[in-house]
Amino acid sequence: MARVSDISAAEVPDEVRPIYERYARDYGPFLNQVKVFAHRPPALKHIMGLLLDFADEAVLDKRHLEIALVTVSRLNECRYCVAHHAPRAIEHGLTAESVANILDEEIPSFDRVDHLVRDYAIAVTNQWNMIRDKMFDDLRQHFSEEQIVELTLRIALCGFFNRFNDALQIDIEDGVLEDLLSTGSRIEDLPT
Repeated sequence: MARVSDISAAEVPDEVRPIYERYARDYGPFLNQVKVFAHRPPALKHIMGLLLDFADEAVLDKRHLEIALVTVSRLNECRYCVAHHAPRAIEHGLTAESVANILDEEIPSFDRVDHLVRDYAIAVTNQWNMIRDKMFDDLRQHFSEEQIVELTLRIALCGFFNRFNDALQIDIEDGVLEDLLSTGSRIEDLPT
């Protein structure tokens, strides 16, 4: 159980209830997270609403987005986020082995762009103030500036979610671990 109580959709103000309900229904199995965010309707409105808007616009390839999110979540050892994003990464073409070993220097199933996205996620998470221009030159070969901005935002936001979920000990929803196992992943591959 999370360190704070759950808030149901019926308990949130009318103006944010559609975001709560849509996020819980459409975004994926993140209901326990939205129940905690609901303590602060402005956070629910703006942060969950932002993620829904990004999903609607989809300027980033899902494969690259999930590489970034799994990388950050592995770096921060967020069990909740890895359990949720590993199946999504596999759904978008990653292997269970590449997800489990995403922080290894070389991932055999990754192409050059996959490695670049992973390396950028590491840099934004661990060395944000020391990223060299060469990395941006490399990113510009494959991504528009709009995509680079969103990728950077999503990487940084993922670090926020990792900390939020772990600090408040948000439980993994029923069925998420089963979904993870159905992809060929192993529970042992999750952060402890």
